[in-house]
Amino acid sequence: MKIHKTGRTKRFALGSTVALTVAGMNAPAVLGFASSQYHQYVINRPEYKAQYGHWQTLTLPAEFRVNAVHATLLRTGKVLIVAGSGNDEKQFNAGTFKSLLWDPAKNTYKLIPTPVDMFCGGHASLPDGRVLVAGGTLRYEKLDGAVKKAAGVMRVRNESPERDHTFPKGTVFLAPNGREYASTVEVTVPAATKSGSGKQTVVTAGEQHVFVEALGTGPDYVTGSPTQYRIKGLTGVEAHNLYGQSEKLTLDKQDYQGIRSAFEFNPDTELYEQVTDMAHARWYPTLTGLGDGRVVTVSGLDDTGQILDGNDNEVYDPKSKTWAKAPDRYFPTYPSIFLTASGKLFYSGSNAGYGPADKGREPGVWDLSNDGFQPVPGLRDPSLTETSSSVLLPPAQAQKVMVLGGGGVGESPLSTARTDIVDLSAAKPAFTPGPDLPAGRTRYLNSVILPDDTVFTTGGSSGYRGRGDSDLLKAQVYHPGSNSFSTAAEPTVGRDYHSEALLLPDGRVAVLGSNPLFADKAETQPGGFEQRIEIYTPPYLYHGDRPEVTAAPSAAKLGGTVKVGTARPDAVTTAKLIRPSSVTHATDVEQRSVALDITGRTADGVSLTLPGNPNLLPPGWYMLFLTDAAGTPSAARWVQVTG
Repeated sequence: MKIHKTGRTKRFALGSTVALTVAGMNAPAVLGFASSQYHQYVINRPEYKAQYGHWQTLTLPAEFRVNAVHATLLRTGKVLIVAGSGNDEKQFNAGTFKSLLWDPAKNTYKLIPTPVDMFCGGHASLPDGRVLVAGGTLRYEKLDGAVKKAAGVMRVRNESPERDHTFPKGTVFLAPNGREYASTVEVTVPAATKSGSGKQTVVTAGEQHVFVEALGTGPDYVTGSPTQYRIKGLTGVEAHNLYGQSEKLTLDKQDYQGIRSAFEFNPDTELYEQVTDMAHARWYPTLTGLGDGRVVTVSGLDDTGQILDGNDNEVYDPKSKTWAKAPDRYFPTYPSIFLTASGKLFYSGSNAGYGPADKGREPGVWDLSNDGFQPVPGLRDPSLTETSSSVLLPPAQAQKVMVLGGGGVGESPLSTARTDIVDLSAAKPAFTPGPDLPAGRTRYLNSVILPDDTVFTTGGSSGYRGRGDSDLLKAQVYHPGSNSFSTAAEPTVGRDYHSEALLLPDGRVAVLGSNPLFADKAETQPGGFEQRIEIYTPPYLYHGDRPEVTAAPSAAKLGGTVKVGTARPDAVTTAKLIRPSSVTHATDVEQRSVALDITGRTADGVSLTLPGNPNLLPPGWYMLFLTDAAGTPSAARWVQVTG
């Protein structure tokens, strides 16, 4: 039989031939497409989600995209995302500073007026649910070769005991050779102090430093020896009593500079409210809440770009909204400092970015009452703690802290897969080895405590700021009970420097930010800031019905007992209060999960008793979760813990 081909059939046959020919020429691409389609099929199967969890990527509307550098979960369930200038010097020079309020439940967004550049400041939640934000950026760094005007630190001295003296920004200091240098910020110099009496009277000059910059360009303004400077415009006695001194003014690289400003973010008005400035400017500080509701603030670069030397730690009192001197102790920038059940502070060794390799790197327990410091030995790869992650393992009653990954100081290419754990309840705490990270050598890892008493870890890179396309598209879950990791679903967005992750009240995890140095493996294209948000849904939310909190008090006292309504009280096996995260630069010293005792059951609820120790359960707002035998958590209810 002869088959007659119509024009349409001929065209179809020809098209099929062309398609098959193209497929033959591009077999890897076709196979890649098929593989991708199959991968999507696999990761969306119910069985896969129930074992590994699932990721969702959110692309925000263009007008709400910000460079997420800092993230704090508020008691309203919204997330405060702070960019400031967002590591973008053009935005800094334009005075464009941003904060975004994101409601994960409704997926709505709101830009918040941001009064100063909070980029690379520090933050912590206060007992009333406000967020203390302190420090930020005064000036961006200038690299070697980019500095055109000689600059440096000017120590301004006041030999008059009569009064303080304030000099405005732009005050000119005159060198003996006539060269002029202007201050970059306002500076107040304290009055001199007197001691003794009569002929034994000793006057000690008041002193404050300020950064100055030459009014002209070039090497003629460079000075390499100690010099005294007159202050332009002063005459007579004032000119004698007030003057400047500088060791050197150079064309060397200039580091970022911090600010003294401090604000409280009010979750009710959704606005920043200014409070008293810190005594010291800070860029890259750590803020840690204490058991009495105050906040200790340490480290950072000051307003001349110098790392603070440790005699400038401060404590913020939210009742008076003022700062006071804290005990002396030096730390590198963004140190991971946790409040322990004893009321002492534990420095894990984790830090981010600035400080010499041979100073302040040793972990230890810091006693604020007497400034004692008990070193904690045993941490492996002790030189690779920069950009590492540290977490107070759940439950907080165990008093165990884990250090995960990390890298060498500065732009070191070195990183580690090490995890080590210390039991701070031991008489002589010491680190012991934990399992290596499944993803291998990792820095910038984010670690999030989950309601089932595990720790979800995600992202990071093996190289400094993701160099060489080294982002790790891996995630895993650490199980404290078995001291082991299990595999989680893989994220699709790389996360390294300037990334954050935090637990949401519905039990999911939000992951934000990332600021790689380069966009390609060959390191020929500058990197951009990742503005998409990913949400990870853990396996426990794919295990069927979850417990439900039908009623809960909005406040609870330390050591008190509360009645919590639930439809299936017999199914509740654990209850915990999880403190919301306030995270930046792989540093999150706020999050902690405190187990509650189940002290009674009724037909419609359970009775829960809180610990009475404010150092274990610091005052503030917490997410209350109930979990069943499978580890499936309820959605959280917000509870304010009071003393």
